[in-house]
Amino acid sequence: MRRISLMLHADDSRLPNLAEMERQGELIFVPFGGGHVRAWAERLAPLARPEFHLYDHELPPETELRLEAATSVNLRPRSKAVLTKKRCLENYLHPDAILAAGGIHVQFDAFDCVAELTARELYRQRPGEIAWQLQARRSQSRMTNRAKRWLNTKAVEQMTPAMLGEQDRDGEITTWMLAINELLAS
Repeated sequence: MRRISLMLHADDSRLPNLAEMERQGELIFVPFGGGHVRAWAERLAPLARPEFHLYDHELPPETELRLEAATSVNLRPRSKAVLTKKRCLENYLHPDAILAAGGIHVQFDAFDCVAELTARELYRQRPGEIAWQLQARRSQSRMTNRAKRWLNTKAVEQMTPAMLGEQDRDGEITTWMLAINELLAS
């Protein structure tokens, strides 16, 4: 979110530069990394500060748990929670940004695991390795997590407003940024 906000802010100054706002102490990010979503939905409530929760949609049954958490957050004043319409933030990346960042060709839809597809392609490019399917699940998971970090740093830095417009036709990310602005102004 920090990196994509830099690009969006440069294109539209109404949208916040989240990285700069974090540096200035105006907001903090608290990634819960796929932990127990219901616990995180309530954890910061006692602080009575504005909160914006962004949950990856994921796949059922996780989706339902995240919807319940979002509903709980949205009942509180000065708090907003949304679920992405796509599986996760990586699904908003443009394949051309991934290609520009690392020469990796991946095609995906709204609910594919982009990190795993990217990890598989990176692995496929390594000569002499055993097939992906023969790798231990733990090794696959580690490679997928590394790909996720790479996608959310290097690939997102290659995004342009036009690319984002193609991948986010509904303007979800812009809507999230505007909601953050509103919360910070409240």
